[in-house]
Amino acid sequence: MRLRWTTARAVFALSAISAVMYLSSCATLPPKSPYLDSRLSVEARVEDLLSRMTLEEKVGQMTQASAGSLAAPADIAKLALGSLLSGGDDLPSPNTPQGWADTFDRYQRIALSTRLAIPLLYGVDSVHGFSHSTGTTIFPHNIGLGATRDPALVQEIGRVTALEMAGTGIRWTFSPCLAVVQDERWGRTYESFGENPDLVSSMSSIIAGYQGPAPDLPTSLLATAKHFMGDGGTEGGRDQGNTAGSDEALLAVHLPPYKAAREQGVGAVMVSFSSWNGQKMHGSQRLVTGLLKEKMGFSGIVISDWKGINQLDGAYAEQVRTGVNAGIDVVMAPDDYRAFAATLINEVRAGSVPIERIDDAVRRILRAKLRMGLFEHPFAARAYLAQTGAPQNRALARRAVRESVVVLRNEGGILPLPKTLKKILVSGKSADNLGYQLGGWSITWQGVSGKITTGTTILSGIRDAVSRDTKVVFDRQGTSADSAPRYPADSSFDVAIAVIGEKPYAEGRGDRSENPGLDDEDTRVLDRLSAAGIPVVTVLVSGRPLIVTGQLPRWKALLAAWLPGTEGAGVADILFGDFKPVGKLPLTWPRTQAGAPRSDPLFPYGYGLTY
Repeated sequence: MRLRWTTARAVFALSAISAVMYLSSCATLPPKSPYLDSRLSVEARVEDLLSRMTLEEKVGQMTQASAGSLAAPADIAKLALGSLLSGGDDLPSPNTPQGWADTFDRYQRIALSTRLAIPLLYGVDSVHGFSHSTGTTIFPHNIGLGATRDPALVQEIGRVTALEMAGTGIRWTFSPCLAVVQDERWGRTYESFGENPDLVSSMSSIIAGYQGPAPDLPTSLLATAKHFMGDGGTEGGRDQGNTAGSDEALLAVHLPPYKAAREQGVGAVMVSFSSWNGQKMHGSQRLVTGLLKEKMGFSGIVISDWKGINQLDGAYAEQVRTGVNAGIDVVMAPDDYRAFAATLINEVRAGSVPIERIDDAVRRILRAKLRMGLFEHPFAARAYLAQTGAPQNRALARRAVRESVVVLRNEGGILPLPKTLKKILVSGKSADNLGYQLGGWSITWQGVSGKITTGTTILSGIRDAVSRDTKVVFDRQGTSADSAPRYPADSSFDVAIAVIGEKPYAEGRGDRSENPGLDDEDTRVLDRLSAAGIPVVTVLVSGRPLIVTGQLPRWKALLAAWLPGTEGAGVADILFGDFKPVGKLPLTWPRTQAGAPRSDPLFPYGYGLTY
């Protein structure tokens, strides 16, 4: 009885404290403040709210901290932070959509306890579905989507991604990447839709899917076109490197996708780490303000990349001054957010950053939040948690996989394989490894091996596709082939399917100074299969073309499956002829030298066989 009374008193006390906090906030905030009146225009609400803000509150809106690097959650209120992000390895516990919703709502309550109760925006790199959380639908990476040549499909993928995120409260995706990749040695090649500016521009349709029919729906995201500009054209494919050439030539390649994004009404643009003829994009007022904002008329939010201003010349104060004056509205300062806010306040007070520049940035941020209805509906719309990994969403992802597969070789018409074959050998490290077929930016930043979420491997898809009487033997190393009689005389295997390729990586770690090709394990598997005389069908799971010219004559068939995501059965759909292949190469497949001129390719841009 005493325990019950103590508990009751504690609940009463907490309720009383909450009531006092609420009444206190009401006392400082007039109940009829125009910016809280949804009947007024967005612009009228923006101007009213801006007029009430202190310099510290304005700078807080421009500051984006990493949730995982918060020194204390109370900093959200103390600094009036406008947004948070979760980096690639910054995950809640449990890492489920429910866990994300709980985390988001907890932070949002702190933001709403401030004097003006301006809600947070929360951003993540949902670059191929809501790929940070377990249990979600993860689509092929962009390089595969570029192979589909299907803007309507890509728009649907954006819509489903938004639906699966809606229940978490996270409304900002740092996607799509609109890089026009020119050198496959770049570790972010798979984040690009391809090498052709028209192709990449057409795939900006994903923005309409992300942002939905109206911005104030809980199922609408703020999309971010990235990385402005030239990130796919750096010399040698070096990440964060230099893109060199005349303005005319560079703009002809790298600007069209941003014009398309502008026409799609994209809400945000992220600045590139890379340089433009030796000048860091984060410090280019000529391109960020002059070209993007003024000439192109972009009225949304310009955000930096992860600590992007820290790469500018000079001491930290100069870096802050240069980046903000260049036109950056939200600065991603994941673990140095306190230093950024204090430094920017000092720079404004010293006259080094005009207050007009601050007000322009804050207007853009507030405009986005008001248009998205965050003041009226700031918390996670948890009813949409039921969308997570829904069957119809996975069916769309499987369709995307089969449309993305490019058949590059089919000697003697070996494909499609009959489903009634007696015995099939499946080998290779990527055949039964969900993490490998997901690639980077999947649960973690760089990606990892193994069953890291819910999905279907390529091996599982093969087993489900064949007849009951077909025996499928999985041997990762291909050693089962050693004892097989020479083909075709009494071979114990009708065909070997080698599922090989790259291990997961993201930017930096994925860069290659030399030709990207097969690793030693892949080569050993292929050697065993070839020595046994079994017809080999090779499925490449990779984020870019690999140099395979020397191996190709030993294969009866070659499929580029890219990084297919959670629905590996889509590859089996093509192998066994449930669907005819329609994928076309989104970039040239080099013969001997990655990054070489496209004049003598192994397979040209746009190549792809069908049945």
